[in-house]
Amino acid sequence: MKILLLGSGGREHALGRALVADPQVTELHIAPGNPGLAALGTLHTIDVLDGDAVVALAREVGADLVVVGPEAPLVAGVADALRAAGIDVFGPSAEAAVLEGSKAFAKDVMREAGVPTADCRVCTTTEEAAAALDEFGPTYVVKDDGLAAGKGVVVTPDRDAALAHADSCSRVVIEEFLDGPEVSLFAICDGATALPLMPAQDFKRVGDGDAGPNTGGMGAYAPLPWAPEGLVDEVMRDVVQPTLDAMAARGTPFVGLLYVGLALTSKGTRVVEFNVRFGDPETQAVLSLLKTPLAGVLRAAARGELASLPPLEWHDGAAVVVVSAAEGYPDVPAKGCHIVLPPDTEGAYVLQAGTALDGDHLVAAGGRVLGTVGRGADLEAARAAAYGHLAKIDFAQGFHRTDIGIPH
Repeated sequence: MKILLLGSGGREHALGRALVADPQVTELHIAPGNPGLAALGTLHTIDVLDGDAVVALAREVGADLVVVGPEAPLVAGVADALRAAGIDVFGPSAEAAVLEGSKAFAKDVMREAGVPTADCRVCTTTEEAAAALDEFGPTYVVKDDGLAAGKGVVVTPDRDAALAHADSCSRVVIEEFLDGPEVSLFAICDGATALPLMPAQDFKRVGDGDAGPNTGGMGAYAPLPWAPEGLVDEVMRDVVQPTLDAMAARGTPFVGLLYVGLALTSKGTRVVEFNVRFGDPETQAVLSLLKTPLAGVLRAAARGELASLPPLEWHDGAAVVVVSAAEGYPDVPAKGCHIVLPPDTEGAYVLQAGTALDGDHLVAAGGRVLGTVGRGADLEAARAAAYGHLAKIDFAQGFHRTDIGIPH
């Protein structure tokens, strides 16, 4: 099988590692990729938002399957262009990708499907936003309705800050605050059937102890030893399958990765959000534990054949990923700092996200720059592996949280 992978971040580096580990995969092509992915396959420079360009590249390299990593190409309809050309693709249509492209749309689908989620109001004016904030009271939750790369959500007790965020967006969803720990669950979907991956927890805020603003994610770990027994079965029954059924009934079947962000509240499990692609950095931890070869599963999803597959198999132990970000993130990150990485070991390795080459030197070129993955027999051992390996990285302008893998 020849695979074309779209994207350039840590999620794609994790996907690339998992795909080339599948014995069915003979070639991996990546567009545009990053320096880390260059070691796994052939990089190509195209506009991944241009469906015609992606189709042309898929034909040129003879791709048997295209895997779309980021959300932007999905919302732009790249998967539609590939399907129209008769090319297998793992990723939803543009219409189905609106589950992430619009939080208001996602709430409508959840309502139709009977999926448990927070009560909300959709607001387009300052007056509407102010009324919604007063209705729900603190803690205030304000979400940009559109794509915001994981940074469009403000959760704050400060009404003025909440209203300012609402005013900065053309359309927002304001909803009741959900208490309790958050969990990420991914489901591989083929339009009718879904296979769950292992639940994970990510750390959204920039600083230790969940201090500071929201980010795209500063680290994650899996599995969750504290998660309630039967949680995966409950979410598949009450959230994922009803959502797939509702999308199919709308004439927009969901084929791809459905990311379900959950809050385990005092009133039961509630959906915080849907995304339509592998979540980052949770993917980096979860895929490191996946035993079942990934490429065959994704192709089965693209072809509507998941019902014929057995449940996924997992390695024993735990995984922790710690993100190294550039100074200034999540505002204006410093770029150009030289980075020297240690060799991978059996229990730890580095995934590249916001990196580039300056001559022969690896340099920081984004906000979240690296993800250090550690594996171990348990969570404590995985944390030790990740932080021990991270300590060997030379990245003078980088910073990271020190509490990743400690349940919160």
